[in-house]
Amino acid sequence: MQPRRLGQSDILLSPIGLGCWQFSQGKSISGKFWAVLADESIHAIVKTSLENGINWFDTAEAYGDGRSEQMLAQGLQYAQAPKEKAIIATKWQPALHFASSIINTIDIRLKMLEGYPISLYQIHQPLSFSSIENQMKAMAMLVSQNKIKTIGVSNFGLVYMRRAHKSLQAQGLNLASNQMRFSLLDRSIEKNGVLDYAKDNGITIIAYSPLAQGILSGKFNANPELIKKTAGFRKFLPGFKQGKLRRFQPLFDKLNELAANYRMTPAQVALNWAINFHGDTIVAIPGATSTSQADQNARAMNFSLTRQELNELGNISREILNF
Repeated sequence: MQPRRLGQSDILLSPIGLGCWQFSQGKSISGKFWAVLADESIHAIVKTSLENGINWFDTAEAYGDGRSEQMLAQGLQYAQAPKEKAIIATKWQPALHFASSIINTIDIRLKMLEGYPISLYQIHQPLSFSSIENQMKAMAMLVSQNKIKTIGVSNFGLVYMRRAHKSLQAQGLNLASNQMRFSLLDRSIEKNGVLDYAKDNGITIIAYSPLAQGILSGKFNANPELIKKTAGFRKFLPGFKQGKLRRFQPLFDKLNELAANYRMTPAQVALNWAINFHGDTIVAIPGATSTSQADQNARAMNFSLTRQELNELGNISREILNF
């Protein structure tokens, strides 16, 4: 599968990257969402991802107060990934901060990443003590200082996304991306204007939770006992309730059918749908807590569903989601 341009930049991304929230190792509240991964496991996950065609990684200040960034950097070093070729996306935490924090904390981010450059720096969510315009001015300053390459946002609805993009355009820059939840079980960006605005303005959508926290693997529906054994807070999400899983069954059936046809897994089919249904506008960042998951994520780029199959999945999804 061909690489995709990040926004209007010259950065080329594999259609699937690696989300690194699970590298938090239990640090901070956000890190409690996942079981603690050993250093060696993280190193192996990063190396496996690179070896199988994934060329970029998404992390954040909020993920374990920088622990995810540190562990990603260690994994890249273990894999002997050249600094000039590593593509890293990370995020500034705006909660309870002013835009000046973007400037004041960038060296901490770079220190956590141990010399690996920041290709994409994102505002993690739109609400801080400063306006969107002031946040974008601070981000633009980092570009001018060569501390970051491109600017993105995360969890920005249409109004905030438009303000961010127009503010950057006034400074001669473009918004590269908006990181939003998107999967066969969450298609809100198709209804709220975010996807249309991204397509019209050359902005990449980075789909997080493209497997709906693992629900689209089908394993929890096939074996509900696995939910009880799931570490962290994830098992308490509404989608893991038995009633919800039963409602999703027609989608699981279709995923299983296509998986058998392509000799892939249902999760790989769901990922393939996420990165292909809307052309090249959407890239995805599934996580991985094992090398086998990392390998499977990457191999989801090794085939392409037909337009008919993409539409069939999309139609079943629409019926389940009632839109």
